[in-house]
Amino acid sequence: MAEQLGYGVESVRSWVRQADIDDGVKAGVTTNEQARMRELEQEVRELKRANEILKRAASFFGVELDRQHKM
Repeated sequence: MAEQLGYGVESVRSWVRQADIDDGVKAGVTTNEQARMRELEQEVRELKRANEILKRAASFFGVELDRQHKM
């Protein structure tokens, strides 16, 4: 059947397996949970980048404040 539709057998098998998980027939991570995890992972990456920028800015401004204070 998969070949008649122009898809690989493993692709269709994977879709059926995921549909069973999504329907609660099998245990596993649902499609919605996978999407949410991807969103959260992206958010973590963005927050790490923001923290790194803030650390650098704090370090830079800390040095500048020390220079001004010593003058």
